[in-house]
Parts: sequence; C-alpha cells; structure tokens
Amino acid sequence: MLFQIKSYIKFLWHSKNEHAVHSPFVFSLITKCFYDKQQKPAYSILKKYREALLSNQNTITVTDFGAGSKVFRSNTREIAQIAKTAGISPKRAKLLYRISHYFESKSILEIGTSLGLATVPLALGNAESQVTTLEGCPETAQLAMKQFKTFDLKNIHIQVGEFDVTFEKIEIENAAYDLVYFDGNHSKKATLDYFHTLLPTASNDTVWIFDDIHWSEDMEAAWSDIKRHPTVTVTIDTYQWGFVFFRKEQPKEHFIIRI
Repeated sequence: MLFQIKSYIKFLWHSKNEHAVHSPFVFSLITKCFYDKQQKPAYSILKKYREALLSNQNTITVTDFGAGSKVFRSNTREIAQIAKTAGISPKRAKLLYRISHYFESKSILEIGTSLGLATVPLALGNAESQVTTLEGCPETAQLAMKQFKTFDLKNIHIQVGEFDVTFEKIEIENAAYDLVYFDGNHSKKATLDYFHTLLPTASNDTVWIFDDIHWSEDMEAAWSDIKRHPTVTVTIDTYQWGFVFFRKEQPKEHFIIRI
C-alpha cells in the first residue's frame, strides 16, 4: 500500500492534461475520447451488467494463476464481492467502451476475462467487432459466459485455460488485433512474455492497454521495459492503465495524463 501511495503522488506530480500535449494524435485521443462527458446508450447496458453481478450472492472457487489478490484471502469468493472489489470500476468501463468505439476496433483480444466487466464495454464499442477473451479459472469463465448469454452478447468468444495454452489456441502467428487489453498475470515476467508473444500481431494502428502498471515495483519495471522497446513509439501513462502505440510516423514520446 505504501508503495502505491508514493507511486500515485509521483504520478500526480508529473502528470498533465490536454493543454500540455503537442501531438495531434494524442491530443485528439484525450479530448475526443478520454475526456468525452456525453452519455452513451451503451452505458445503461454496462450498468445493468454490473448490477446483475453485484446482486449475485453465490460463491465460486477461483483458480488464480496470477500474482494473487491483495483483497481476498480465500479462493472461495462471493460473486458480488468480486464484482465490487476486483472488477473494473464503472468509470473505467465507460472509458474502455469509448476507446473501443473511438478506434472502431474490430479484432479485440483481452487477457483476463474475470467476470466480464471489461469484456462487455470492449464488445459494445463496435457492433462489427469480434472479442476473444482468455480466462484461466474455469468457474469464473463459466459465470462470465452465462452473463454474456443473458445479455445477448454474441461477439464474445472465451478461451478457458492457462494463458500459455490458450495463446496457442488463438494462433498468434496468424492473428492481427486492433486492440489488446492486458489484465492477466500482474507480474513483470508474465507481462513481458505477453508483450513479446503478441508483438507479431501489432500493426501501425494497434492500441494496447496494460492494466495496473503501478500495481507493484515489478509491474512498474515491466512498464519501463515496454516503453523502451524499439517498436513502441507512443505511450500514455494514466496511472492505472498504460497505453501503447506502434505508429511509425511519430517520434518516440511518452505522456503522463490525468483522466
């Protein structure tokens, strides 16, 4: 906790808003997407999806292949509590929807489905999109699939199993993803392994989003390595999320933005 407090203070000290951004691409993203305050019809679906989970008092046994939880001590967890404490926030869900919509992402990959609170805004952002989402825990995946069916979300395809195995199933070498949301194993090694494995799928217009880049010293180290990689040209640190772009026409530049 102390590390995260220090990390956040450092972020606030260095962060800027759109007025300090001179890149037209980043300025447009911030003003037209990040800071868009208009209500969207999809927001009501996101709210109902969340409420359905928050009212679910059943429990599931979570198989955790990642860095573990800072909230739960037991692997038997109430669904409502998972949604409340471990799921993406309503504010972030809306932002994820706007990002998917802004970039008109058609081929989307999510690493770490959990209850689907991030999967749904990714899927709603573009009616023509196809979302492939990976989840390690069978019981969590089963619950998410049930929720997707209830809300008639037919453009989501879930792969269940350890990520090393499911990566093989999605045929990385022949894939090309417009948007990738990394929310799986929050360790430096796993994050960098995902990064390098998926590099062949990246194009000039690809956007990657890494969750919890300041979750630990380990994750901050991974984020630093990603920023330095020669194929990465533009990054945006919003504290919880790190955005990565591979735009060859732009000089290498890193932004720290408050949202």
